[in-house]
Amino acid sequence: MTDAPLAPRNRTRDLTQIAVFAGIVAALGVVPAITIPGPGVPITLQTLGVMLAGAVLGAKRGFSALLLFNVLVLAGLPLLAGGRGGLAVLASPTVGYFIGFPIAAFAVGWLVERFGNPFRLLPGILATVVGGVFVLYVPGIIGVALVAQITFGAAAVSALAFLPGDLAKAVIAALIARGVHKAYPGLISGRRHRRNAASSAAAAPAVDA
Repeated sequence: MTDAPLAPRNRTRDLTQIAVFAGIVAALGVVPAITIPGPGVPITLQTLGVMLAGAVLGAKRGFSALLLFNVLVLAGLPLLAGGRGGLAVLASPTVGYFIGFPIAAFAVGWLVERFGNPFRLLPGILATVVGGVFVLYVPGIIGVALVAQITFGAAAVSALAFLPGDLAKAVIAALIARGVHKAYPGLISGRRHRRNAASSAAAAPAVDA
């Protein structure tokens, strides 16, 4: 008796999606950043791309898309808002947010895979808020405190200026992701879906070789 193997994920498709979302984050960097008073962290649209990558691609591919983006930036490509790139990024107050991009995309995707399959708006908003805002703020605040040499409390207070815009971006990301998942169902296989698939496979009659 042999069990029918699960269909392997199309690796070429995955790599294409990863590259596309890295490109989306880069394209959002073309929109001019808004400079605000404080330790030198501007408001940009690129965090919207981070949320979208996780919400549309899921944890692993979302993480990979932002990891690719970060590698390209560190290699010298001016892909961050304001045309910034290169190793100098690691010495700027934005370093924590930059490092947190892949982590936040993974967190958004992880939450969507577990609680938003099929993708639903309210769980999607929760995922983008928790993963794309609060998870991202942790390394972001740490980076600001260390580079700007201010207290963690002062760095956390400075992050409050980003909160209204980031919450709006979280809602927008969830709305866009819902539309994408409606148009292209099956982009993310959540835990519930995998459990059901495994149960169906176990219940299916075996095929004699």
